[in-house]
Amino acid sequence: MTSKKIRLNTINDVKDFVNAVTLCDYEVDLVSGRYAIDAKSIMGIFSLDLSQPVDMIVHTDECGGFLEKISRFIED
Repeated sequence: MTSKKIRLNTINDVKDFVNAVTLCDYEVDLVSGRYAIDAKSIMGIFSLDLSQPVDMIVHTDECGGFLEKISRFIED
C-alpha cells in the first residue's frame, strides 16, 4: 500500500486524474477527513473538499508507473 497527498485544483485536473486511475487494475482511494471514496468515481471526488490536499491510498506496492502519470498532482 502506498499513500501520497495530492491536490486537484481544476475540473480538468479531476478529469485527468480519474482517466489515469481508471487504467489501474488495483484500487485507489481518496481520503478527506472522515470521508473515503473510490478514486475512479468522478462524482465521488467532487463530493470532497478539494480546497485542501487529499490523501490518496493506492492498494498495491507496484504503482511506480501510475505515480509517474499523476506526478503533477502529488504534493511534496
